[in-house]
Amino acid sequence: MVDRKDIGSWLEGPGARTGSSSAYPGERLGMPRAGAGSMGRFGRRLVGVVIDWVLCSLIATALFRVPLPFTAVATGSQSLIVLGIFALENLLLVGTLGSTLGHRVVGLRVLSADGAAARPFQVLVRTILLALFLPAMFWDKDGRGLHDKAAGTVIVRT
Repeated sequence: MVDRKDIGSWLEGPGARTGSSSAYPGERLGMPRAGAGSMGRFGRRLVGVVIDWVLCSLIATALFRVPLPFTAVATGSQSLIVLGIFALENLLLVGTLGSTLGHRVVGLRVLSADGAAARPFQVLVRTILLALFLPAMFWDKDGRGLHDKAAGTVIVRT
């Protein structure tokens, strides 16, 4: 019988079939195990995106009278307004400061995979894919989402 580990995943990279693994997320990228500069883990990233989404929902409510997600069901166009504000927030803040408000609260920063600040094109690609949501749901052994892999970015702890 063929098992998933026999086939491997293209997201897991070249070591998937050989069974070589790293001791901790980010080791293959030359990052420390813990502390500043280590990989931002799923829990922190999830809290950060929830903070960003709530803030964007509040902005949409204030500017466009979109109902808050926990008070009423928004229509499709109202949900797109919140998504547009979320994408704009990511594009502007990650492009200039290296992090969104939610990232800053939980101590995360978006960098290029080479350790430099994320470049404008990387931020654009990352934002477009993040707005599609689906790429963010798939990640590799290092915890990098498909949107980060495609953009050549990584989320690290500050």
